[in-house]
Amino acid sequence: MCGIIGIVVAPGQQPPDAAVGQAMNDAIRHRGPDDEGYYRDARALLGMRRLAIIDIVGGHQPMSADGGRIQLVFNGEIYNYRELRAELQALGREFHSASDSEVVAQAFAEWGERCFARLDGMFALAVWDRRTQTLVLARDRFGEKPLFYAHDDARLLFASELKSLIEVPGFRRELDPAALRSYVRYGYVPTPASIFASVRKLPPGCYLRCSDGRIAIERYYALDFSRRQAIAPADAEQRLAELLDRAVHSRMVADVPFGAFLSGGLDSSTVVALMTRHSSQRVRTYSIGFKEAAYNELSDARRVAEHLGTDHHELVVEPDAVSLLEQLVWYLDEPFADSSAVPTFLVSQLARTQVTMVLTGDAGDETFAGYTRYLRFLALQRLGPLKAPVAIAARAGAGLVGGSFGYRLRGVAERMRMPFPESYLGSVAMSRPETVQALLGAALQDGYADPLHALARDGSARHSMLDRIVELDFGSYLPDDILVKVDRMAMANSLEGRVPFLDPNVVEFAVSLPDALRVRHGRGKHILRRVAERWLPADVLAKPKQGFAIPLGQWFRGPLRPLAEDVLASRAFRERGLIDAAAARACLDDHLAGRADRGESLWLILSLELWARRFLDAT
Repeated sequence: MCGIIGIVVAPGQQPPDAAVGQAMNDAIRHRGPDDEGYYRDARALLGMRRLAIIDIVGGHQPMSADGGRIQLVFNGEIYNYRELRAELQALGREFHSASDSEVVAQAFAEWGERCFARLDGMFALAVWDRRTQTLVLARDRFGEKPLFYAHDDARLLFASELKSLIEVPGFRRELDPAALRSYVRYGYVPTPASIFASVRKLPPGCYLRCSDGRIAIERYYALDFSRRQAIAPADAEQRLAELLDRAVHSRMVADVPFGAFLSGGLDSSTVVALMTRHSSQRVRTYSIGFKEAAYNELSDARRVAEHLGTDHHELVVEPDAVSLLEQLVWYLDEPFADSSAVPTFLVSQLARTQVTMVLTGDAGDETFAGYTRYLRFLALQRLGPLKAPVAIAARAGAGLVGGSFGYRLRGVAERMRMPFPESYLGSVAMSRPETVQALLGAALQDGYADPLHALARDGSARHSMLDRIVELDFGSYLPDDILVKVDRMAMANSLEGRVPFLDPNVVEFAVSLPDALRVRHGRGKHILRRVAERWLPADVLAKPKQGFAIPLGQWFRGPLRPLAEDVLASRAFRERGLIDAAAARACLDDHLAGRADRGESLWLILSLELWARRFLDAT
C-alpha cells in the first residue's frame, strides 16, 4: 500500500521541480511511512510513499522494466501476482524482487494497457514510458484506491490524495458549483468530479493516456448485469462458498501482521470465519463501540469472536468529537458527510497498534443486495397503481405525526411520487431537494444536472429493478462513499484495508444470480446467509442489519453544540456563503428544540465549513 504523486509537463515546458514533487509526497506521508522514492527526467516526475506489506526489502519504488524504459509508481495490492509472474517468466521476463509492483511493471511492458484487465486486486498506478514519452494512469475495477488528476496545456498532475495537488504552486482553489450541489445532496462528491473545478477523479475500471500534452480516457472494465445463469440453489451456494474462500485466502498474503475488523454482523463475521480456516494462528479481530447502548455492537462482535476463537480486541470510545472532526476533514480531502467515517477511523486506530493490514466486510451489501433501502424500494415498486393513493395517505400521516418520524414519512411519500431513478436516489441522498434548495439557494440550482441521473440512464432498462439499483450503487455510492471512507480512514492510520467481497469473481457471480437468490422473504443477502450457515451460529445470521453509526443527535446537543454555535455565528461562515446562514441556523434550532433530528444535516454543514477553512483559507 502506498501513495503516489506525479507531474508530467508538455513538450517545451520547464522540467518538473523536484522540490514540488517532494512537497506533494510529504503531504501523503501517512499513506506510506516506511519508504519514499522518485523518478525524474526532463518531462516527468514520479513519486511514491510506501507502506511495506509484501517483499519489505525488495519492493522499493519506482519500479522499472525493459532496462528503465518503463517507470512505475503503484498503490495497492495484486492478489494474482504470483500467477502473472509465472506467466511472464515463461515469456522470458526476468525479475529482481518478489514484489507485486514489479509484476505490474513487467506486465505493462509486455502487454501494455491490456494488462489492467488481468490484474486481480486494488490499485491506482502511473506508468511513464520513456521511449514514447507517454504517461498512463489506471485505477482498479471498483474504485478501492483513489486517483486525482489535473490537466492543462502546460502539465498533468496526479496524486492519490487531493492534498498533494494543492502543494503545487499556482494550483487554482476554485470550487466546482455542481460538485458542491452534489455534496449537499448526497454527502459526497460523485466521480469524475472533484470539489475543485480544475481536478477530476479517474473513474474505476478506467485508464488515462497522456501523450504530447493531450489526454484520453478509456474504460477497460465494466460490470455486466445482463448475464444471467440458470443454476440450482444448492450449486450456487457451493460455488459461492468456494469463491468467497478463495477471495479471503488470496487477501491474506502479507509479510506483516494482519487481522480483521469485526462488527458481529453477517459480512465481517463471514470474512473472519473464512480467515480462521486459513490461519495457523488465532486471527486478530478489532471492534469499537460508543458508550451509548444504541451505538454499541461490542456484544455481537464478542459473541462471534468467541465462536470462532479469535484473538479479539475491543474498545469503548468517548472521543473528543470536535478534535476528531477536524482531523477527519484533513484526511478525507473533500467535503464528506458520512459520519461512519468516525468509527472507521477509530477502529483503524485500534487495529494499527498491533497490525499493518486488515480484511474488512465492506461491499457485502452492494454485492448481495443487503441494504434495507433496497427492500423498501422494491416493496414500493410492487404497489404499482396503488402508489399514488398510498403516497397521499403517507403525506397526510406525516402532517399528523410531526417530528422526526413525520419528516421521514414525508420523504417516503415524496419518493413514491417520483419516477426512477429519483425515486431510489432519494433514499441514498443525505438531503431532500427542499433542504438542498434552502441550504444553497436558487443560484446553485440553475443548470445543474444530477450526475447520478446520468449514471442511471447509462444502465440498461432490460435489467431487473434490483439490478438497476445495485448498478447505481456500484457506480457511485460504493466507490465515492464506502470505499473513500475505508481507504482514507485506514490510510490515515497507515493501515491497509482489503475487501474480499470485491473480488471480481465474487461480484460477477453474485450479480449473475437470479433476484430470488439475493432477496427472499423480505430479506437481502439470502444466498450469503445460506452459505454462512456452515460457519456461523444462527443468531448471527438472524441479526438485523445495523449500520456503523455514531450518536450524532446526542453530540449536537452535547460536545458538538459549542462548535456548531460558533461556526454558524462566525463572520467567515456568513461571508463565505457556501451555505445559507439562516437555513443552517434553522437546522440547529430545529434539532435543539426536538422538532426534527437534523444531526446529519448539521454534520454535513460543519464538515463543509471546516473543510473550507483547511483547504481554502489555509493558503
